[in-house]
Amino acid sequence: MIIYNVTTIIEESIHDEYVDFMQKVHMPEVMATGKFTSCQFLRLTEPVNEGITYCAQYITDDAAKLADYKTNFSPKLQEDLQQKFENKFVSFRSVLESKL
Repeated sequence: MIIYNVTTIIEESIHDEYVDFMQKVHMPEVMATGKFTSCQFLRLTEPVNEGITYCAQYITDDAAKLADYKTNFSPKLQEDLQQKFENKFVSFRSVLESKL
């Protein structure tokens, strides 16, 4: 199992709008690419940062699917988020692999 994790720290002023957008628009668009088998949306509670931190995690069983997503889908979806919430969040991405 491979987890594509996107950690985002948002300003409190966009909290409700961001959560709504992620749940109703962005995450369904990511899943519609067909590259992931499931996803989850988590709020980070510790450690406490400035702003509010969320992790969107997308699960796949195939590294080639993740690579295709990152090349062919991710740039446009990231741009959409940037345009909607310009200068009100920071994100970083990581990839985790389960060894169980």
